Amino acid sequence: MIATANNARPETARGAQGYILVVDDEPEIRRLVQEILEDEHYRVRTADSAIDARAVFQAQRPDLVLLDIWMPGTDGITLLKEWSKDGLVSPVVMMSGHGTVETAVEATRLGAYDFIEKPLSMGKLLVTVERALESEKLRRENQRLRAQSDNGTFIIGRSRPMQNLRTQIERIAASDSWVMITGEAGVGKAAAARYLHAHSPRQNAPRIEVNLAAIPPANRALHLFGSEQGGVVLPGVLEQVRGGTLVLSDITELDAELQAQLDHAFAEKRFNRIGGRETLTFDACVITTVSPMLQQTVTDGDLRESLYYRLAVVPLSIPPLRDHREDLPELVNAYVDWLVDNEGLTYRRFTTAAINLLRNHGWPGNLRELRNVVQRVMILGHDTEVGEDEVKQALGQAYTPLGVREALAALFEQPLREAREQFERAYLEHHLDKTDGNMIELARLSGMERTHLYRKLKQLGLSPKKE
Repeated sequence: MIATANNARPETARGAQGYILVVDDEPEIRRLVQEILEDEHYRVRTADSAIDARAVFQAQRPDLVLLDIWMPGTDGITLLKEWSKDGLVSPVVMMSGHGTVETAVEATRLGAYDFIEKPLSMGKLLVTVERALESEKLRRENQRLRAQSDNGTFIIGRSRPMQNLRTQIERIAASDSWVMITGEAGVGKAAAARYLHAHSPRQNAPRIEVNLAAIPPANRALHLFGSEQGGVVLPGVLEQVRGGTLVLSDITELDAELQAQLDHAFAEKRFNRIGGRETLTFDACVITTVSPMLQQTVTDGDLRESLYYRLAVVPLSIPPLRDHREDLPELVNAYVDWLVDNEGLTYRRFTTAAINLLRNHGWPGNLRELRNVVQRVMILGHDTEVGEDEVKQALGQAYTPLGVREALAALFEQPLREAREQFERAYLEHHLDKTDGNMIELARLSGMERTHLYRKLKQLGLSPKKE
């Protein structure tokens, strides 16, 4: 029974819109708990046994389970063990009219969020439900923030390509459209996908990234769709991502049959687990990360054309690092700061000569290569500054300096004002390093009056090297 005396309903409504499963063999308790929770604007399903609870859980994973311990047949503790083993557990609050300390400890050990005794206090029930749902929300938010702690670096920079990219991403994120991100290896496609999710209407829902090439071919269907065998349910990512964002990479790794199944699931917004009879709803935004050569795979028949057009609703192209080398100082500083804050490395400043060397590298590995180089010199070096020789040693045989023609070609692709500013900054940085910040010598080499030179340095955000 539920005790209501001296337990006034809280004044503020808890319209959390959570989906709650109530499992109890007593019809009156199920009815009263359902009515109370629905009055607070929760969606509620009930089950009178473990068998019924499994079926409801399989149909749609709830946000919270209220689970009675003592039930005929399979009891609540056994069902909790089963769910824990299968990795299916949502937050679970155990209920019992015959609870003991040992039972509560066992339930907590198995992952239960809380334990409440019967007769149920309506006030305690509502507070416990609200706290459990809030705890789960915070857990998911923390996972999202940890996963995205360094995903902003790919859009750092004041160059025209990066400004355009930021504008595109902000517009796309607001639309909740399916996106196909193209770009060379290492440009930050996965980071772009994380940024899109973090700024989309689905930002508080799950984000699941799937590298299809990393999954053995025999397991790909199970990983995507899940399975039902002998009463045991293993959810796939199409089910787990409910309401969130699914990020797929290496889509061409799927064989023709699996491509057709995935295409049908995306088209109909529904699917079945492998071996299952019940149809599940698919609700997610899909982001695909691909190489620039994907269109050729469609032409060659390696990718199903209808699947390609279903995924490529909005195209987003990430520029290679060689197309925005002027952003290198900011990118290097961002990586240094991240490594200091998150990896516990000692701060080291890159000299102007070291930055210029990085600017003249071809960067075939793009941002991934840059981050590896920065991390390598941060770990291996001991001085407070990172010099040109150290960077060249870190690049090793991979160092591919740009020729004068290539450097000029990169400038020619920019508006005149930006090209001039980039050249002036590189020119003055070079001579600042060469003269060790001596303004008299710098004025002589540049042919500029010192007053004008100071104004130009300030305008470009540069300063003489400190002694």
